[in-house]
Amino acid sequence: MNLEIWKHIEFAYPVFFWLLLFIPAMIWWQFSAGRKFQGSIQVSSLQGLKGLPVSWKVRFRPLLLVLRVLAFAALVTALARPQTSNTSENIDSEGIDIVLSIDISGSMLAEDLQPNRMEAAKKTAMDFVDSRISDRIGLVIFSGESFTQCPITMDHAVLKQQLMTIRSGMLQDGTAIGMGLATAVDRLHSSKVKSKIIVLLTDGVNNTGLVDPLTALEIAKAYKIKVYTVGVGTIGKAPSPATMPDGSVQMQMVDVQIDEPLMKKIASETGGRYFRATDNTSLKNIYGEIDKLERTKVEITSYKRYKEYFFPLAMIALACLLLEVVLRYTLFKRLP
Repeated sequence: MNLEIWKHIEFAYPVFFWLLLFIPAMIWWQFSAGRKFQGSIQVSSLQGLKGLPVSWKVRFRPLLLVLRVLAFAALVTALARPQTSNTSENIDSEGIDIVLSIDISGSMLAEDLQPNRMEAAKKTAMDFVDSRISDRIGLVIFSGESFTQCPITMDHAVLKQQLMTIRSGMLQDGTAIGMGLATAVDRLHSSKVKSKIIVLLTDGVNNTGLVDPLTALEIAKAYKIKVYTVGVGTIGKAPSPATMPDGSVQMQMVDVQIDEPLMKKIASETGGRYFRATDNTSLKNIYGEIDKLERTKVEITSYKRYKEYFFPLAMIALACLLLEVVLRYTLFKRLP
């Protein structure tokens, strides 16, 4: 047997090793109690026998005990059932297809979140992607129009790269919530998975776009797509950069206006929830809450296969026992 295998050996019934405690008793019986059964003669003196050589049979007779002990030890080890195991896992993942629809209008540069709403939204979205290792995720951006920045994919590294590149000004300015929702639905409608969700994030009120938000809502309901809506912005006024006529940029306090009734309607009618993020911490907590609400079902079935190694040990025990019997009644045979 390959000695390397023994590094990975386990024993099914290690309790049998307690039988090895009988080995000292076997040795004691051989050298002590066993003498009672040996024949003897009485002589007047041993003086004449001192110079006689010791027979090789006498010298090697303890070999019989060694063979018996080896046979017993091998048999005990075989009874303990040495074996190696090979474990394999079958992972059955019932994934969720997700589209992140993110507002990139100019108002997302407001600094009520740090460093601004846009960067805070990107950071929390990337953390969310990292937590959804078995889901396909896509990215839609919108302002005055909408665009699929990344189709739904399992390649989260590519998705995060696309998230990092988004910035305000990539699309015509405005807030087309209906377009953002409709494009996200279009990414998901042909998906075959059971759970399809959209996370729609905006900081404003719908004021443009070819698709009305309520029309997009009906389409989402028709395809049984759940929508979680997130309104981003503090309560009251927020510092927002404004470009002056001379080209300089100044911070101005601007009213925060989010169409919360619309956001709540979209969420409730599709089975989702509406959240309001007023700072970085609350935005992070919102994505954490969505992550908990939409857990991916993963079933892991473990298979363990055993390979037994008791047979070689049983053969060793049998060989030692047979050799001992043969030697005892041939070379080391005693006269009656």
